[in-house]
Amino acid sequence: MSTMRMLPDHGLPLVQLKELRRDMVVALQRHVGPVGFEELIRIATIQAAISACEDVVADLDAEIEAAA
Repeated sequence: MSTMRMLPDHGLPLVQLKELRRDMVVALQRHVGPVGFEELIRIATIQAAISACEDVVADLDAEIEAAA
């Protein structure tokens, strides 16, 4: 079993968001021509959601550690 499967997800879609971001970036690598503004906005939005989830996870982990 991989280490990633053993980590708690805190009920957040962090892994799914990271996979979506990866898929979007890979699609851009195959893209011919200029990248559209909407595509960049979508990736930036996903990145902001990832950052927010990571902040929540860090806060939850800090609360758990403080309670221990």
